[in-house]
Amino acid sequence: MHTFRAFVAREDSAGQMNYGVEEKNWGDLPEGEVTIRVAYSSLNYKDALSATGNRGVTRLYPHTPGIDASGRVVASTKAEFAVGDPVIVTSYDLGMNTSGGFAEYIRVPAAWVIPLPQGLTLRSAMEFGTAGLTAAMCLDRLVQVGVSPADGPLVVTGATGGVGSIAVALAKKAGFQVIALTGKESASAFLYNVGADLIWKRSDWASPSTKPLLKPEIGAVIDTVGGDIVVNLLKSLRPNGAAALCGLVSSPQLNMTVFPFILRGIAVLGVDSAEATVSWRLKLWKKLASDWSLPQLASWCRYVGLDEVENEIQTILAGQQQGRVVIEVNPTL
Repeated sequence: MHTFRAFVAREDSAGQMNYGVEEKNWGDLPEGEVTIRVAYSSLNYKDALSATGNRGVTRLYPHTPGIDASGRVVASTKAEFAVGDPVIVTSYDLGMNTSGGFAEYIRVPAAWVIPLPQGLTLRSAMEFGTAGLTAAMCLDRLVQVGVSPADGPLVVTGATGGVGSIAVALAKKAGFQVIALTGKESASAFLYNVGADLIWKRSDWASPSTKPLLKPEIGAVIDTVGGDIVVNLLKSLRPNGAAALCGLVSSPQLNMTVFPFILRGIAVLGVDSAEATVSWRLKLWKKLASDWSLPQLASWCRYVGLDEVENEIQTILAGQQQGRVVIEVNPTL
């Protein structure tokens, strides 16, 4: 029987989670219409939660995480995908309750599969991954409601993370003055290199304010953290400003009044990359391959093998990941 390598998280008899690389059987793959040999994956915070037993992400173990994968089709029951086609799979249920991209093979529904756009390689697609797609969705939502660079600076929270760092770069490429908000003072050089014009300290925005409104000094927000930080930023939006919210690392709570909404006409735009429509995904992947391409992205990615994923999970859970971590599964594809 054909076997392949995969990173597997298991729960032992004492209820403790253990994880590492194992040999899996071809028959362990789930049902699906397209089987893909994985070339690259990437590490996201959700992957680390899955690997460490977060039941809100993954219900049953043993399990292979990895919400991202790029590779080549090795089998397909759908005519739109032929053997050898280069493809991308991100989010949906991949790596959550469906065996994910931290493996040499995945099998998924055809509806999850995106043809690799011209202008991207299998590696560069995973340099973006779900993080890049989410950042692009946030910026696209802001543009859709009419936010432009003329409306004032755009603040990105969690700016050193995967979504945050790419959001900084994309917003800069789109012409915005970009303010990176971070708690990592040592990351200044990295953030300026990514594209930040200014850096704000997280501590200056982390304490709750009893004021219903704050000085209107920013035009837009891409938020990855939630909690009091984004509340203070929402209170600081200029009239008709907007914020795209895609994360809750700090807190899922928004404790505020409706005054910023009804007195300044601001908009809050939720972004969920997991269930985004295929048409929107296709549009944004093509944009990331062309107008929003980031050739410099490779310079702030780190490339690791499956055997190194364990250490990277501890790094991201400790809040120490900077930029993107790309996993080389079969890099010669």
